[in-house]
Amino acid sequence: MPDDALPLTTARRAGIVTAVVGLYVIAGKLGLTLAFLHPSATPVWAPTGIAIAVLLLYGPGWWPAIWVGAFLVNLTTAGNVFTSIGIATGNALEGWLGAYCIQRWAGGTLVFHRTHTILLFVALAAGLSTIVSATLGPTSLALGGFARWHDYPGIWLTWWLGDATGAILVAPVLLLWLAPARGGPSARPGLELSVLAVVLILVGETVFSSVPSATTRRAALAFLCFPVILWPAFRFSAREAATSVVVLAGIAIHGTLHGGGPFARFPINTSLLLLQSFLGVAAVTGLVVSAAVAARRDAERQLRHLSVSDPATGLANYREFMAVLEREVQRFGRTKRPFAVLFLDVDRLKAINDQHGHLTGTRALCRVGEALKATCRAIDVPARYGGDEFALVLPESDARAALQAGRRVAERLASDTERPPVTVSIGVAVCPDDGATPETLLSSADRALYAVKPGHRRASPGGTEARKLK
Repeated sequence: MPDDALPLTTARRAGIVTAVVGLYVIAGKLGLTLAFLHPSATPVWAPTGIAIAVLLLYGPGWWPAIWVGAFLVNLTTAGNVFTSIGIATGNALEGWLGAYCIQRWAGGTLVFHRTHTILLFVALAAGLSTIVSATLGPTSLALGGFARWHDYPGIWLTWWLGDATGAILVAPVLLLWLAPARGGPSARPGLELSVLAVVLILVGETVFSSVPSATTRRAALAFLCFPVILWPAFRFSAREAATSVVVLAGIAIHGTLHGGGPFARFPINTSLLLLQSFLGVAAVTGLVVSAAVAARRDAERQLRHLSVSDPATGLANYREFMAVLEREVQRFGRTKRPFAVLFLDVDRLKAINDQHGHLTGTRALCRVGEALKATCRAIDVPARYGGDEFALVLPESDARAALQAGRRVAERLASDTERPPVTVSIGVAVCPDDGATPETLLSSADRALYAVKPGHRRASPGGTEARKLK
C-alpha cells in the first residue's frame, strides 16, 4: 500500500472491492459494445485506466479485485472459462505491472504533476504494461479456438491500442481527482469553468458532428480540439485538462459511431483506432502542458517568496518590512489607530561567531527568528532588518502591548536549552507618539534600542522607553 494510503477497515475494504469490481464490469461491458473486429477486442477499454488507478491508490495487493472484474466481463462475453482466466490474468498483470512501474520510477500517485513522469507513464504504463494483456488475451482466444490465428495481428493491435488509450484517458482523471493534490485544488471563477464546458461541447459537436453529410466538410477541423484542451491546461490544472479530454472523447466516440468527424471515412474499427490515437495524443499534450504550467507557477511563487523573505530565517526581509511599515502608516492615516514597531538586536553575536564559528552564529539568528514566529500574533509581521537586527510590526498595539511582545520573545529565548544562550536588546517606537512616518519611527526605535544595548548606552532623545530583555 502506498505510504500516504489510510488504513482501511474490513467493511470499508469490502465496499471498495465491490465498487471496483462493479465499476470494472460496467466499464468493460460498455467498452465491448464497441468490439467490431472481435467480441473480446475493443479499441475503447477504460478498465485499464481503472486498474492502474486502483492499484496506485490502494496498493498492488488489490489485484484480485481487478482479476475478478476482468474474469466476469469476459466470461459473460465470449469464450469459455479457460479463455476468461487467460484474459483476466493478462488484465490483472497489466494493471499490476503498470502500477509498479509508476510507483517505482514515475512518482506514484503524483505521476501527473511533472512532465518527465507523465512521459514515463505513457512509455511504461500505457506502452509497455499493456503489451502483457494484448498478448495473453488474443493468445488465449486463439488457443481456445475463439479467434483465428490469421486475425491475430489485427486483434492484438486493437487490444493493445484500446488498453493504452484507456490508461492515458482514464487513469489521469481518477488519480488527479482521488489522490491528494499538490498545492490544493485549483481555484478559478465558476463562470470561466462554465464557459469552458459550453465551448468544449460546441467544439466537440462541431468537429465530430453526427450528421454524415458533414464528415467531409469538417474533416479538417480536428485541430480545433487542441485550444479547448490547452485552455484548462493553462488556466486551471491537470484535473480539468484530463477531464476535458474525457468529455471530448465521449462526444467524439458518439459522433464517429454515427458517421461523423474526421475519422469516420474508414471501416468502423479502423475509425475508432484512429480516433483513440488522436485522443491519446491530445490527452498527453494537455497533461504535459498543465504540468509545465504548474511548474512555472511554482517557480514564480518561490521567486516571489524569496523576493520578500530572508533566506536564513524565513522572516520578511528589509524590502517587505518597509512595505508593511508604509502600509501601516497609511492605515493609521485613515483609522487613527496606533501601532508599534520593535527593533531587536542580538547581543554579542560577534563573540558567538568568534568562539563557536559562523554556522553557530547563523543558527543563533535562526533561533531569534523562530522565537519571533512562535510568539507573534497572526497579524504581526516579524522581519530580519539586516545583519544581527530584527524588527517587528505590531498593528493595533500601544507601547505596553509592544513591551509585552518583546518580553515574550526574550522569555522564549531564555527557555531555549540550545547552546550558546542568545539574548536580545529591544527598542520600541509607537505611532504617532514617536513619529508618523516610517523614517521617524525607525529612527526612534533605533535610538531606544541602542540606549540599552551593551556597550552602547547613551541618552535617548526620542522613542518609547526601552528595556533590556534577556
